Amino acid sequence: MTASTTRRTTATRTRLASVASIAVAGALILTGCGDQTESSGSESEDTGSAVAAPLADQLPKEIRDKGVIKVGSDIAYAPVEFKDDAGKTVGIDPDLAAAMGKQLGVTFEFENGTFDTLITGLRSKRYDIAMSAMTDTKDRQDGVDSDTGKKVGEGVDFVDYFTAGVSIYTKKGDDQGIATWSDLCGKTIVVQRGTVSEDLAKAEAEKCPGGQKLTIEAFDNDQQAQTRLRAGGADAGSSDFPVAAYAVKTSGGGKDFELVGEQVEAAPYGIAVAKSSTELRDALKAALDAVIANGEYGKILEKWGVTEGAVTEATVNGGK
Repeated sequence: MTASTTRRTTATRTRLASVASIAVAGALILTGCGDQTESSGSESEDTGSAVAAPLADQLPKEIRDKGVIKVGSDIAYAPVEFKDDAGKTVGIDPDLAAAMGKQLGVTFEFENGTFDTLITGLRSKRYDIAMSAMTDTKDRQDGVDSDTGKKVGEGVDFVDYFTAGVSIYTKKGDDQGIATWSDLCGKTIVVQRGTVSEDLAKAEAEKCPGGQKLTIEAFDNDQQAQTRLRAGGADAGSSDFPVAAYAVKTSGGGKDFELVGEQVEAAPYGIAVAKSSTELRDALKAALDAVIANGEYGKILEKWGVTEGAVTEATVNGGK
């Protein structure tokens, strides 16, 4: 779900679990404005103990006391985060959050929201963090709208945990000669609103020669864009590589789409945290490093088939 460079600009999403089970503690459904919330965290009943939660004391006291980290996420971006057939929130991000929850002794509660509103929700303290295949970019760090170059907020810090590029896909057997972004001139592409895919499409449209307009149709989520392409309403779609690859593999039993060309604009996915929440940011980094070191991170990525995006350590504000 990869708002400019992959999952994205200030508004981007440019939105990654094991042969072993990842403990997911409880599910809490919250109603209100149509949002749904689910929990992912440790199964241990003694999550506050040093053994069960070795990094609990690194969290801010108010979060330790609540035992919950509220997560803003666009839960329609398989395989990063999505609803399974039972309506449960699953995917790379929820599995990583569950593993981190065991280290920190808290539950991560995922609340569904439109991708391009997640940072706004973070600023208003609706969420403690945003975790949604969100690309760490300098514009987002600085609170700058990448389209206008204007300051729109104080920005956020990122704890980077994965690397992904952006891919183009078409209907299977009908690539129309599309292999690069320049091949899209004269055609119609579908994307998720606020993502790096939309940014790349806008940039390409400005370069198209006269008479070869690139038409961009942007949707609230990637599933809507896929539906439009599947129905023949566009020539191509674009998403972060893990999302595009998953759609190619699963949609129509692998008969709907195909990837074309190479992924571009590789950049880190980051967990967004308010600039003022430095203690929480550092605790998340410590938890991610612990999950990487103990092997759970690698198992999670292997489960979802995205090991090529693995990092060797968590990084703060590594995006450019």
